[in-house]
Amino acid sequence: MISIFIITAIFILFCVNQLTSSLCIQKEIPEERQHKVFRTINVLTTILLISSYLEILYT
Repeated sequence: MISIFIITAIFILFCVNQLTSSLCIQKEIPEERQHKVFRTINVLTTILLISSYLEILYT
């Protein structure tokens, strides 16, 4: 079960990063701020994935 969840999590992070890249291009966010945007979104997505895994694990 953990291997399926990890593969799914990697796929989700990849898709979210593609969407973030599209957002940065569309909104014309400067290069200096893009790293901050990517870091914030990746941290929040990772927290969401970890919490959902723990919820599945303990229910």
